[in-house]
Amino acid sequence: VAEGEPSEGREPFELPRFWDALGQTFQVTSQEATKLSLAFSRPPLPSAENCQKLSEDVQNAILAVATVYYWLPKGQGTTLRKMVRDATTEVVEGMIQLTDTILNAPVESLSQEQLISTGGVWEACEQVSNLPRDNQAAVVSALAACLGVVKDAVEEMEHALVEGQDPYGDIMEDEELGFRGNRDTYWSEADRQLLSSCMGLMKASKACLKKVLAAVKAHGKADSPEHIAQLDDLADIANEISPSVDELALSMYPPVNPLAVRLNAAKLASVLKKVLEIAKTSHVCPPSEEGWVQFLTGAVDHNMSKVKNFTQGQL
Repeated sequence: VAEGEPSEGREPFELPRFWDALGQTFQVTSQEATKLSLAFSRPPLPSAENCQKLSEDVQNAILAVATVYYWLPKGQGTTLRKMVRDATTEVVEGMIQLTDTILNAPVESLSQEQLISTGGVWEACEQVSNLPRDNQAAVVSALAACLGVVKDAVEEMEHALVEGQDPYGDIMEDEELGFRGNRDTYWSEADRQLLSSCMGLMKASKACLKKVLAAVKAHGKADSPEHIAQLDDLADIANEISPSVDELALSMYPPVNPLAVRLNAAKLASVLKKVLEIAKTSHVCPPSEEGWVQFLTGAVDHNMSKVKNFTQGQL
């Protein structure tokens, strides 16, 4: 579904009315999927007239879903709008898949694929009840998802570092490739000193997301264009943390290239500093929250300084 803005001349936008309308269109689409699937679940085929009616009803349901999505202005928050757009796209794509399945399947009995496709539309339509209701809730959801990914990455790297000298120990020995005999599969002591500082940055990433998430939950508001935009800025920059953590983690595996590690560490540190700066100047950080912003800014600088020191003579 493409981006769009509400047309001029419409009544002032109200979120509760939007959610009611979106919920109704999703429900109707789910019902139309059921009708379509049942009509083609066994012989005889519907008449040409009934087929036309079924297709028109499906088309109208999908057009209604898309139309209501377009009612949601970007001013309500780009994070919220993207989540509604993704849910709307899933409904549309689910209906396309169901239609394709029916067109390509012999009408002898209800196929497993048709059942799965019908269930897929139902599931997509039910998602409307789980969508965040405003941009504050949308940003909370987005930050929580980022935090989950970063937690997993930190735990995976911690596990690798404590496994011993061979991070590839779970890979079967291969005489031809020489996994176990190749020094490139081991971390040296110098590597481990450098990696401890990188782990410090990764842990700071997790702490940063946890604190920003808590601040948005406690103080975040979607009651003005300025507050909504500040929340979107936080979500946008926070989305850069996880890929930056992943890139740093990948460069930490042996053989360690100090330059690559330093560059990836610097990129992550830069993203974290931006997150902290945007949080600090937004409404989610009243004076009571300034302590952790200052502490984490110091932690990022401290670990990045150590990375630079450990790589100084190796570049």
